[in-house]
Amino acid sequence: MIHSKTGSNRRILTFPAVQPCKSISVTTLLDSLIQLAGDILTFKQKHFSTNKRSFQKTIRQIQNLAIVLEEIRIRVGSPPRRYFPGVSSLSEIHVIFQKLKFLLEDCTRDGARLCMVTSSDQVSDHLKVLTLSISTSLSAFPVSFVDLPSEVNELIDLVVQQARKHVVRPDSDDKKVIDSVNQVLALFENRVSPDPDEINRILDHVGIRTWGDCVKEVNFLGEEIEAERLENKKKNNNSNNARVELLSSLMGFICYCRCVILNKRDHHHHRDESELRVHEDLFRGIKVEDLLCPISLEIMTDPVVIETGHTYDRSSITKWFGSGNITCPKTGKILTSTELVDNVSVSHVIQNHCRANGVVLAINSRKRKGHGDVAPNSLAAKGAGRLIARFLTSELITNGDEETVYRALREIRVLTKTGSFNRSCLVEAGCVSPLINLLTSEDSRIQENAMAGLLNLSKHAAGKGEIAGEGLGLIVEILNEGAKTETRLYAASALFYLSSVEDYSLLIGENADAIPGLMRIVTGDEYGDSAKRNALLAVMGLLMQPENHWRVLAAGAVPALLDLLRDEETGGELTADCLATLAKLAEYPDGTIGVIRRGGLKLAVKILSSSEASPAVKQHCVGLVLNLCLNAGNDVVGVLVKDSVVMGSLYTVISNGEYGGSKKASALIRMIHEYQERKTGSVEPSFQRGRFIHAW
Repeated sequence: MIHSKTGSNRRILTFPAVQPCKSISVTTLLDSLIQLAGDILTFKQKHFSTNKRSFQKTIRQIQNLAIVLEEIRIRVGSPPRRYFPGVSSLSEIHVIFQKLKFLLEDCTRDGARLCMVTSSDQVSDHLKVLTLSISTSLSAFPVSFVDLPSEVNELIDLVVQQARKHVVRPDSDDKKVIDSVNQVLALFENRVSPDPDEINRILDHVGIRTWGDCVKEVNFLGEEIEAERLENKKKNNNSNNARVELLSSLMGFICYCRCVILNKRDHHHHRDESELRVHEDLFRGIKVEDLLCPISLEIMTDPVVIETGHTYDRSSITKWFGSGNITCPKTGKILTSTELVDNVSVSHVIQNHCRANGVVLAINSRKRKGHGDVAPNSLAAKGAGRLIARFLTSELITNGDEETVYRALREIRVLTKTGSFNRSCLVEAGCVSPLINLLTSEDSRIQENAMAGLLNLSKHAAGKGEIAGEGLGLIVEILNEGAKTETRLYAASALFYLSSVEDYSLLIGENADAIPGLMRIVTGDEYGDSAKRNALLAVMGLLMQPENHWRVLAAGAVPALLDLLRDEETGGELTADCLATLAKLAEYPDGTIGVIRRGGLKLAVKILSSSEASPAVKQHCVGLVLNLCLNAGNDVVGVLVKDSVVMGSLYTVISNGEYGGSKKASALIRMIHEYQERKTGSVEPSFQRGRFIHAW
């Protein structure tokens, strides 16, 4: 059997056909041809987004040709190739069949429908060449060499004549649809809302009928845009070519359809009760944070398992290994192999979760690196984005039912996640205030999606200002009393982004419930490592302002983090974050006192000396010990001198080559040497501070 390239990763309207080898037997070639013909005939019942009539005629010709091939297979038997001159013609037909199958796949492909109808002329040209090639190859077949029945010979003549006379051109309906699409894009450029009935006619023609269909179109167009950019980059062509501009305009068109036109007739919201029960059973016991990559803290798009059994997003763990790390990020265990195995079961759970919650995943980074935050490349796409933002904002402020509000929130959540341009449009449209007001909703779905939208808008400069000015108090309230765990985690992440601005960081710190709320997530048994790390990042953000230092200490951060270190498996990322936070707290004397009095120095030395601790853990551990030495002086250095393993651990950190860690480790080594020299000479160290040894 001959295997042709599957085409699963190929660009549309490319035909990577495989030429049969010259030594192939005629029976093997005929078997493969018959199989290919059968594959082509399966497209008979599928929906074609363009050139429907021409494809139907071609499929009928292939149906007749399949009968001919079956008859030839019966008559030919298995003679060597030199006795059968028809192998050359059959090989040519094999290549034509492969290309025709690729073309059929493109014109019936879910996600590529809008793109294909706009390429109807190009599709017609390809189909015309292929049908004529069938006629040419078949007419060259040595019919006289095979003892075929007269009716089969007549069928061959019929297929040849049909192929020659077959007039391939775009359907008139295709041309009307293309004209309509261009008219809608022109309206978008002028920020004018198009007629919904006209858009529905376009969608019905190409076969886009649900919200989910639009999501597939968006993902496909994103892949095409990124592929075009990469191709331009290879050719050193940085200009915004017409192809990228068209694809970007189509992206704006389909996003408008998803948010405005199809939002209310999506079957996703009207599934029967049995299907809903299946989804409930599937997700029972699963937390959203279980679907997050431990490295990026984002929902995984391509989950893979490493040697330790832990799952990561492929792009994140590949980058981790590419940086020279040979350990498991979660456990710190040294790996004997960096082989990645697809985690199919987790991938299915993530896909079902996203469908059930209206979440659009970023496309696999192997295909679309960096696509998630690319600005529109056409006036039409920009105009569509502003119209969408205006429409969704109006849906929030009108007195619609809860389902209408929920659908709008779902779209806002998707849009704010997938690009800074969308965030800018929504902020300009006045979306922040309605989102803040919806945080008080008793519907947990509405509250969660409103908080998710605000989290994403908190990444936008103007969005930060509006959120901090109007909604900081409510966000802190959600942090502590949100209806769902996910909602509380979104609030914690929003506080992290807001804390990047000095004034907002101070406002958060002044709220008496903010830091304690974050620490409850850090210490809560119901939260996983990803959630705890998110909360710790927010705390670290607040610690950038000295005024918040005492507030974090007052919230019990030191004992809580030390308890986590004692419970956490050495080497994990949570361990590194705990140590980084403690190191920041220990920059001040009161933080140093808190760490030492609760056994923090002893614990830090133990972790530093551990052979299982990751380089990142040891680096933050060195930072903590250095700050303890700077503030507590002679007492802490004296403890380090008594531990024979410490010096070796510090030299190990230096040899790992991390600049920050190496510098701090070198400073500690100098302190220890200075201490030993002065001790020998009965001279007190210059860095001696207060006495803390009794508290150790």
